[in-house]
Amino acid sequence: MQEVIFDEALEQILARDSRFHRDAYHFLREALDYTQRNQPREPRAKIRHVTGQELLDGIRRYALEQYGPMAMTVLGEWGIHRCEDFGEIVFNMVEVRLLAKTDQDSHDDFRNGYEFAEAFKKPFLPSIKASETQPTPNAN
Repeated sequence: MQEVIFDEALEQILARDSRFHRDAYHFLREALDYTQRNQPREPRAKIRHVTGQELLDGIRRYALEQYGPMAMTVLGEWGIHRCEDFGEIVFNMVEVRLLAKTDQDSHDDFRNGYEFAEAFKKPFLPSIKASETQPTPNAN
């Protein structure tokens, strides 16, 4: 897809729906490419359609790779606070034909995907060792 076409379509989206920053749309496009590249496929097969759940997983992995422990903060700055927001962005892009969908694709595919704190903060929290959770014997 040519960048000029993408930017023109993005202007149409943002004029209609300003909930999400323009960078959120660029990120989603990159995350979709990342997800498609990392999908199992047959040799010499075309890139196949990605489901909403597959895309959510790819978005999570891509965001963690790109932004590390700042992923949730960056997404929040763009207006993204839950998986349903990714669905809104996807369907905004579908409306201007930046993305295609099948008859089976719906906004519901992005509901209850994952909790953001679990997906974007937990991987960077220190793990608690079993020895730290057990009381130490009294040395008296």
